[in-house]
Amino acid sequence: MKLEIVAVGAQGAAVAAEEGADRIELCSALELGGLTPSQGLMEAAQEAADGRLEIHPLIRSRPGDFLYSDADLDTMDREIRFLLGQGAHGVVIGVLTAAGDIDVQATRKLADAALETNPNAQLTFHRAIDQTPDPAAAVEQLVELGFTRVLSSGGAATVGAGIETLERMVQRAAGRLEVMAGGGLVLDDIPALHAAGLSAVHLSAKATVSTRKDRGDSFGTPGDSDPTAYMVTNRDLVRAARAVSR
Repeated sequence: MKLEIVAVGAQGAAVAAEEGADRIELCSALELGGLTPSQGLMEAAQEAADGRLEIHPLIRSRPGDFLYSDADLDTMDREIRFLLGQGAHGVVIGVLTAAGDIDVQATRKLADAALETNPNAQLTFHRAIDQTPDPAAAVEQLVELGFTRVLSSGGAATVGAGIETLERMVQRAAGRLEVMAGGGLVLDDIPALHAAGLSAVHLSAKATVSTRKDRGDSFGTPGDSDPTAYMVTNRDLVRAARAVSR
């Protein structure tokens, strides 16, 4: 099975490449659900990966929902063109309507921006698919829009709970696009996903690093949050995921 790792920095890109991942989803601000990476982050990730894996930046101009204004779409159009121009292998995108369906018109705008920039660009529809009424039915729209793959937990809180829907998505796709399982994925899910016909898995493989000492205060932040904490890629988890997925 293909293995995709979420990377938020050069460290994550290097770990994913060294441990044999097939590709990374590159983003910033993972604690906000992921946002579009900067030019500098893209360059650093490319240098760290050194051509050993594919780099697919997430295109998400702001946190929150997946209903975007014209200004949001214009920003993401620019981000797509710029990052593909830097050498990204594809982009990770997704737009919904207020009713929770795929916004075909807006999604096509972003897909067109990608394919105009690089006709060979891969298109991944992200986990916005899990907010649609029927992710399996939505697969048909993604095929028509020219998507390469879709990332999904099967519409459930975790991949483990959504395997039946993921299997239906694979059946609906019928080899026309790749269904990649991600979202609350644990390594024990992978054999069952393989048995269900899935060919790729996605995980953040993250660890939280902090320089905070046990002072019994919150540094002026609400509750007990830690303003010194940040996320890195856990090498042991990536290595274990690669072993299981093989």
